[in-house]
Amino acid sequence: MTETPLLQQARRFLAALPHCQAIGLSVTAIDARGVTLTLPYSAAIVGNPFTGVIHGGAVTTLMDTTCGIATLCVLPVFEVCPTLDLRIDYIHPAQAHKAIHGHAQCYRVTRDVIFTRGFAYQDDPEQPIAQVMGTFMRLGAGIKGGAAFAGALAQGGQP
Repeated sequence: MTETPLLQQARRFLAALPHCQAIGLSVTAIDARGVTLTLPYSAAIVGNPFTGVIHGGAVTTLMDTTCGIATLCVLPVFEVCPTLDLRIDYIHPAQAHKAIHGHAQCYRVTRDVIFTRGFAYQDDPEQPIAQVMGTFMRLGAGIKGGAAFAGALAQGGQP
């Protein structure tokens, strides 16, 4: 994958979120059209040890983060954009012992809210295991605390 400023910013975004680091999220692809993240399989995030399937909470983290990072694709400068609403519809169970990929894009940007949609899949994006719709509040580039987070993104550390 070609190293672009958007890719660098997305990687710094993930690096600033300890829970994303703990479960191993990584950026697979990103451009102006959207972002794809990967959640690797790990026994530490299995929901049911009898089936070996990744826990739904880890999938929720994957999709919330994927939709959140998709906001970077449409904003001219970084803004703090917390999740307002996230809906995940599970279409069928994930397969055990396999990574899960999440893809999201922004389909509408207003002065106050960014609307996203996406899906989670394993082997084939045409066979999603879940679909997601999310809304994110735009707090603006100058919001208190936002500068610290934006600085962390610029430097690659934690706020």
